[in-house]
Amino acid sequence: MKKTLLALTAVAAMTGSASAADLGARPYVKAPMPAPVANWTGFYVFGGGGGGLSNADQQVVDTFSGTPLTISQRQGGSGWFGTVGAGYDWQFSGTWVAGVFADGQFGSIRATIQDPTLGITGNQKLETSWAAGVRLGWLVAPNVLSYVNGGYSGAHFGQTNFTDLAGVPAGIHLNSYDRHGWFIGGGVENSLNIFGITSPGWFMKTEYRSAFYNAKTTDQISDATGLPTGFNSIRANSWNQTISTSLVYRFNWTGPVVAKY
Repeated sequence: MKKTLLALTAVAAMTGSASAADLGARPYVKAPMPAPVANWTGFYVFGGGGGGLSNADQQVVDTFSGTPLTISQRQGGSGWFGTVGAGYDWQFSGTWVAGVFADGQFGSIRATIQDPTLGITGNQKLETSWAAGVRLGWLVAPNVLSYVNGGYSGAHFGQTNFTDLAGVPAGIHLNSYDRHGWFIGGGVENSLNIFGITSPGWFMKTEYRSAFYNAKTTDQISDATGLPTGFNSIRANSWNQTISTSLVYRFNWTGPVVAKY
């Protein structure tokens, strides 16, 4: 019996050794790469263009007393513009981005100005404007930012030349002037590293903005003398809505990076 147990033990030992020898070495498996991370902190510049709508609540008032001569009516118009600007963003809490920025606009957004007491009409042109503000956004993806913004704005309105109902110059105009107000808006900014295209640092943003400028009373001026006509003035505010698309370049864009093995 003892000899039988010793024989079985020897057979089991040899079988185990042979099985271990037949097994190859365990293959090496590389640890998975960490999820890509984007860093939105840093400076950027941008430029683009778009279209806009302009509305003005206006009424004719007596130049000397300020007494309204007409009811307040809203007149509107539309046009195009270009924009350039720069800013700085801070990324915090992983998916939140806050920043400051400033930009300028130039173009031709027009709104109608009328004096029904004299039967004359003209176009008020928003020639240039600027804005400085803050924005707060959330990363819906590592390279896609959805944001809202707001701040202070200034605008320059060009000279308004009046014509009569037949389109003949009326010999009366409104001088150009500057106004200040505030704006609010929002948009989406995304990296152009899409569809297999590699463009590190380059982004595109599309933004809606609504700017409000307080009312101003402007005297009607005689073309011949350059002096106020002395009887009517126009009191109007301005509300401008714009949609723009801009190309953005970020100077220190660092992600996300596609993993390579």
